[in-house]
Amino acid sequence: MAAYVIAGGIKGVMLTDALQGTIMLVGMVALLGITYTKLGGFTAAHATLTHLTPQVPAALTAIGHQGWTSMPVFGWAAPGAPPAEAARYTLWWTMVSTIVMGVGIGVLAQPQLAVRYMTVKSVRELNRAVFIGGIFILAMTGVAFVVGALSNVYFFNSAEFKSISLVAAGKNVEEIIPLYIKKFMPFWMGDVFMITLLAAAMSTASSQFHAMGAAAGRDLYDNLAQTTGDTKSILTTRLGILLTFIASVSLAYILPMYIGGLYSRGITKAGAIWGSVSGFVASALWLVFVHHQEASALLICQKLFGKASLLEGKTSGFVFWQEVDALVIALPLSAIVTIVVSMITKKFEKEHLDSCFAEIR
Repeated sequence: MAAYVIAGGIKGVMLTDALQGTIMLVGMVALLGITYTKLGGFTAAHATLTHLTPQVPAALTAIGHQGWTSMPVFGWAAPGAPPAEAARYTLWWTMVSTIVMGVGIGVLAQPQLAVRYMTVKSVRELNRAVFIGGIFILAMTGVAFVVGALSNVYFFNSAEFKSISLVAAGKNVEEIIPLYIKKFMPFWMGDVFMITLLAAAMSTASSQFHAMGAAAGRDLYDNLAQTTGDTKSILTTRLGILLTFIASVSLAYILPMYIGGLYSRGITKAGAIWGSVSGFVASALWLVFVHHQEASALLICQKLFGKASLLEGKTSGFVFWQEVDALVIALPLSAIVTIVVSMITKKFEKEHLDSCFAEIR
């Protein structure tokens, strides 16, 4: 992977991404097709899954699980209601704010995608990419969600397990799909699925490494050395890519800055910086002190305040705060800060903006 990223640059990454994306698409479609075929077709598979609703564990029912073909319970507890009543709406928030929005919106803020955005020649091509990308995301995450749920049908009807997938896998959710493929799929599907996983990992990693290496060579070196695209700049970029294989870094929630850079002339440098910082800080604080899954594991809030989450058991209408993902808080805050700071800080020169937006129609 390091070889083709360093030698091929963005072209190498894009070409291998196309190949890896094709492998991923074939692997996931094969997984879905075999699943439906062996379970008797689309209608029969989902009808059987619906009939398994009484098998939902009591612990999941308590937080709003209504079966694998229904959304969790939506609503809110009345003021003064016991904790058990408030907990009934926990799963809805977890599913919507973490899985639905985290995948549907959060994926757009991945740092490596910024490079892709900036290579698009026009808005028309960007819109085309959104359509194709939407289908691809549905094929990837949609298949995972569907097959994960349908695995319950196989395990429950299996003479070996006679239980839902969570129980069959020893309550280890990470073992469900591997066990399902091992027991239910043709022998060759395990190899295909492994190649699919490797393709997904390599595609993401190569894009991230290129983005960080390019930042080192073009953004840092070119600005400090006052050069543009010379031999040393290229070598620095390649060195930056290599170093990211050794020490990778994580970036903040910066989707608003991407959107602003693509579509607005009014976003300023200060607005982008402060929006990025506010998104990162809000996300970090929310994960450490509020969102129950991370806060309870980190134990920082427990040590400082004597409880797993500062908003443990707190609700506002239908909002169950300890289950709200950081994305729901950090992303709007980052967008607001970006817009407000851009309104009160110095704008870029008109000539500079005209050159940036010259090819955007």
